Amino acid sequence: MNSTNGRTGLRELLSRPGIIRSLGAHDVLTALIVEQAGFETVFIGGFGTSASMLGLPDLNLLTMTEMAEAVRRMAARISIPVIADGDTGHGDLHNVQRTVEAFQSAGAAGILLEDQVMPKRCGHFAHKQVIATDEMVLKIKAAVRAKSDPNFVIFARTDARQMNGLDDAIERVNRCCDAGADIAFIEAPQSRAELEEIPKRVKYPLFVNMLSGGVTPILPVSELAQLGYKIVVCPIESLMVCARAMRDLCETWKTAERVDKLAIDAMSFDDVKKLLGVEKFLNVKETL
Repeated sequence: MNSTNGRTGLRELLSRPGIIRSLGAHDVLTALIVEQAGFETVFIGGFGTSASMLGLPDLNLLTMTEMAEAVRRMAARISIPVIADGDTGHGDLHNVQRTVEAFQSAGAAGILLEDQVMPKRCGHFAHKQVIATDEMVLKIKAAVRAKSDPNFVIFARTDARQMNGLDDAIERVNRCCDAGADIAFIEAPQSRAELEEIPKRVKYPLFVNMLSGGVTPILPVSELAQLGYKIVVCPIESLMVCARAMRDLCETWKTAERVDKLAIDAMSFDDVKKLLGVEKFLNVKETL
């Protein structure tokens, strides 16, 4: 895809009324399915990428260059904007700038930057730690300075709710957006009341995470829109669904000695070929 068009597309989506419904994709095939299903953006997170690329948990084991390459492969194959997880920026202010530059070059339309202490961990894991607010504000300023395209969108994420409470988390994202971030993201609110309170006290567009099995209550997209959220994502459900399907496939092959009956409920071989655009590649000579 043209990365500039992708970033322009995300800005256009943000300027429209209503909520943006995004979905996490842990690999390029999944992102292709998300795009063909009609979603307007796709989210690539550290949890799914670490699991699919390395078979490891989201404990800061994925390097910045590995994540940037995953973004590059995804953005090269699809045309909808890719929103990418930049974790902590992978270090100090210089690392933040390099991360932003690398993700822009890879074709991302936007980046999430968070205030956890390195090494970070999944936002719904226990025992997280966060840096000082002033330090996070400096990271956001460094990220803004590193942008070469004004349409590149910076999401300021805080994990402070668990350790410091909701008031501190709200103050943090407001200060980060005052410093130049475009979108505010408070990770892991713990009740419906908190989900209702956040839009009343955050004066910037809001991103919300609807992680199945996480600490945040799951609300329908329509309710989140009414509350005032701008972007909602299901971050790792694609990984969870695929993992369960693969486990069922393995068990069926072990016990039933054949899997064709299980495959009746799966995507057909013909549908997979259509998804991948086989005919388009086979007929390339006819289009020249």
